[in-house]
Amino acid sequence: MTDLQDRQERLERLAAECELIAKLATDSTKREFYLRLAVHYGELAADTRRSLASRDAA
Repeated sequence: MTDLQDRQERLERLAAECELIAKLATDSTKREFYLRLAVHYGELAADTRRSLASRDAA
């Protein structure tokens, strides 16, 4: 497995963990923070996935 694949999987795990924490949060400020963090990690994972796809296509 390549470094980029490892990074993509880690980012996807972080996004999922942040979503779970947000669902469990009782404080609305923390819930919003973890939801934004989950979106951010999801976007980074998607960017990494696109980079892998373009690298593999080349």
